[in-house]
Amino acid sequence: MSSSSDAILHFSSDTVTFDTLFTSIGSPTRNLRVINRTNENVIISSVRLAGGKQSGFRINVNGEAANETYNVQIPAQDSIFIFVEATLGKTGKNGPLINEDSIIFRVNNIEQKVRLMAWGQDFVMIKSDPIKTSVWHNDRPYLVYNEALVDSGQTLIIEAGTTVYFHKNSGLKVKGTLKVMGTFEEPVEFKGDRLEPAYSDLPDQWNGILLYSGSHNNKINYAKIKNANIGLQVGTIEHVGYASVELSNTRIENMSWSGIWAMKSKILAYNCIISNVRYYNTALLLGGDYQFYHTTFANYYNKLSTGMRTTETLVVSNYLVDNKSGLRYVGDMKEAIFGNCIITGNRVNELLVSMDKQGGSNYLFDRCLIQVSDTFKIAEKSRFVDVIRNVNPRFKSPYKGNFELDTLSIAKDFGKAIYSKPYPVDIKEDSRISDEGPDLGAFERIEKKNSTKK
Repeated sequence: MSSSSDAILHFSSDTVTFDTLFTSIGSPTRNLRVINRTNENVIISSVRLAGGKQSGFRINVNGEAANETYNVQIPAQDSIFIFVEATLGKTGKNGPLINEDSIIFRVNNIEQKVRLMAWGQDFVMIKSDPIKTSVWHNDRPYLVYNEALVDSGQTLIIEAGTTVYFHKNSGLKVKGTLKVMGTFEEPVEFKGDRLEPAYSDLPDQWNGILLYSGSHNNKINYAKIKNANIGLQVGTIEHVGYASVELSNTRIENMSWSGIWAMKSKILAYNCIISNVRYYNTALLLGGDYQFYHTTFANYYNKLSTGMRTTETLVVSNYLVDNKSGLRYVGDMKEAIFGNCIITGNRVNELLVSMDKQGGSNYLFDRCLIQVSDTFKIAEKSRFVDVIRNVNPRFKSPYKGNFELDTLSIAKDFGKAIYSKPYPVDIKEDSRISDEGPDLGAFERIEKKNSTKK
C-alpha cells in the first residue's frame, strides 16, 4: 500500500453539479470517478460529507450509503465511482435555492475536496385531489405529481407568469373550466419536471391537457405547452356533448402523439403555433366547429431514432375509426375554417381532408399556404380559395423552432384583411395592419426601414 505523499487522488471533476431541482424531491444520480494514477494500491482512510447528517446530499461509496466511509481501497492504475444525490428542503419562498457541500477524502493525513452544488426551486405540490374553483399564482411554480382534475362546475385560473411542471404520466384534466391568463411578457408554461438540458425538447414526458366533452368556456392565452404526449386534447369520444376552447397566442410543440387532438368539439384559435410532433401535429376528428386564423401548423419533426414521420401535419375529418374494435364513428363537420394560415412541414403532403358522406363536411381553406404535391386532388375548388400550394414559406429556422418569415417569403402580405381585422397584432404584438397587408401564419414580418442620412 502506498504511504507516499505522492499518492494523491485525481477526480473526473472538481465539482459535482445538479441543475435546478424541486425541493423535497430527490435528484437524478450523478457519479464522481476517483482515480489512482500511481503504480501502488491506495487506501483512502475516510470519505465523508463535510456537512454530515445536516447535508442536503447523499453519497454511496463502493455500494455503501453513508455520510462517512472508512478504508476504501483503490488498486494501482484503477478507479472507483462515488454516486451522489441531492435533496433540498422546502422554504416556502419563491426564487432559486443554492445548496453547497463537499466530499472530503483523507489519504496519508492529506485532505482533498470535491465540491457539491445544487440549485433548487420551491414549489406547490398538486396530487390527485379534485380541484375546486381556485387561482394558481405565479409566486411559485406548481408540480403536478399524479394528475390534476378540475372538477365539474369548478374553474381553475392560472395567472400570467406561472410555470406548471408535470411528473411522468401526469396531466391536467378539466371537466369544469380552465382559464390560462398569460401575457406576451409573462406567458404561462406547461412542461415536464425533468430540468436537465437533455430533456429540454424531449417528447412524452407527461400526458398533456385534456378538456372533457361538457367542459366549456375554456380560454388559453399566451401559453407554452411542450414535451408531452398530447399537448391539448379537446373533447372525449366516450362522453356526450362537446368541449370548447379559445386558444390564442399559444405555442404547442415537441409532442409524441399529437399537438392538438380534437373530437366533435369547438375551437377558436388565432396567433398559434403547433409544431414538431411525432405523429399528428393537429387532428380535428369526428366533426365539430373549428376556426383557425393566423395559425402556423409546421411539422419538421426529424428525430431519426424514432423513425420517419408518416402522418400529415393537419388532418380534418368527420369520422374516427377505433383501431381496437374496428367501429367507425361519424359526426358532422359543422365548420372548419382556416384563414391566413400556414400548413407545412418536411413531407410531400401535409394536409389530409377525409369526409364520410353520412356526416356533414363543411370546410374552407382561404388564403392559406399549404404544403401538398402538385398531384394533390382538390375535389371541391370552392373549399380552397386563393391558396398557395407546394411553396416553401421560408421560415427563418424551422428545424430550430423559429417560424418567423424571411424577407423573401411568399406568405408576406398575402393574407386577407377580413381575417386579420379581429386580430390586428401577431403573437409578438406586432401590428398586422401597418404595411401592405397581413402575412400568413402567427408572425407578421416587420421590415426595417432604411434611414437616410442628410
